[in-house]
Amino acid sequence: MRAQCVECSQFMRNLEPINSAQTASENALEQIERLQQAVETVIKGKPEAIRLAIVTLIAGGHLLVEDVPGVGKTTLAHALARALDCTFQRIQFTSDLLPSDVIGLSVYNQHSGFFEWKPGPVFANVVLADEINRTTPKTQSALLEAMAERQVTVEGATHDLPSPFIVLATQNPIEHHGTYPLPESQMDRFMLRLRIGYPAAADEERILRDREYSDPLDNLGAVMTAHEVSELQRTVATITVDDSLIQYLMRIVAATRDSEMLDLGVSPRGTLALFRAAQALALTEERTYCIPDDIKRLVVPVFAHRIVVSSRFSSSLRRSEEAEAVLNELLKTVSVPL
Repeated sequence: MRAQCVECSQFMRNLEPINSAQTASENALEQIERLQQAVETVIKGKPEAIRLAIVTLIAGGHLLVEDVPGVGKTTLAHALARALDCTFQRIQFTSDLLPSDVIGLSVYNQHSGFFEWKPGPVFANVVLADEINRTTPKTQSALLEAMAERQVTVEGATHDLPSPFIVLATQNPIEHHGTYPLPESQMDRFMLRLRIGYPAAADEERILRDREYSDPLDNLGAVMTAHEVSELQRTVATITVDDSLIQYLMRIVAATRDSEMLDLGVSPRGTLALFRAAQALALTEERTYCIPDDIKRLVVPVFAHRIVVSSRFSSSLRRSEEAEAVLNELLKTVSVPL
């Protein structure tokens, strides 16, 4: 009898990690749904764009929203920022913006006789880099270290950025006047790039009616704290990715590097971005494990801005659309695990 009790106790202890993981997953799902619903009160008819923005957030990445003016790029970033009880800064990127306007600088204090560090707007949990491609490459590069290493180095001194830290950047298509194309090194630091697109007629009518007397953004309150975001990011890392899915992901990456249609394939940073984003997407879909569709669904938003299509295969499509078309063709050639 005693032996049976010991075995039962051992069995219950073995179940504790499983039950704990399930509880964490359930709590995470509730938080994600609250965040999704909050943002949807402002952004109408774009659940997939909102879901991908949340995936980027809980995966610990940075988001680039690229589209024509007026479709809600900045509004999406503002709505996500307001739904989070985190520090927030907006940087309006213009042609005369300087790197010190972004990261900060040391200012001489005449009273103390010493230089004092004055942090720039990048020192916030959520940073909105609005129209990031309207500033010069020199100023764009000020974000490289911040986005990759969550720190800023000025005059030999390193300053850590707050945690969590996410850059929500918007840009107009590079074909528009007054824009500077982001270099490959900058693009590679964004986990996802997405487009919002024009709303359907019914959704646009809802937008008009919702803004008849006030802006829904003014009534949007925080539904998630910085601590909860950090907890979600830790939960994402526990999502199981089977070895067969890792091999599937690696075959897709190899296809981009071997394709004669591309001058530049996906970097190892891009490989890791897809891996982590797939884990985050699985969590938003109420799963503790990834499936092939998670990876297939994210290939274009995670990889399209990292690859460069060869001029020999250029077409009448915009550059971003060319990259998406190539990726969709490559996906057809890669076998999916059963």
